[in-house]
Amino acid sequence: MPKLKTKSGVKKRFKLTATGKIKHGVAGKRHRLMSHNAKYIRQNRGTEVLAVADTMRVKLWAPYGLS
Repeated sequence: MPKLKTKSGVKKRFKLTATGKIKHGVAGKRHRLMSHNAKYIRQNRGTEVLAVADTMRVKLWAPYGLS
């Protein structure tokens, strides 16, 4: 059987936790931050854990896991 390729966007955007959950960066923090209020910027700081429904799809795109 040939090797399966990992989606290149997935290996750039997601990390795997020790318990098998997937971390991702929060959207909306790159530019145009002056139009957002301070609460929005503060609450979207750092990373979040991906929802379970989306986790199954992302794990299919990374057949050998994420490093």
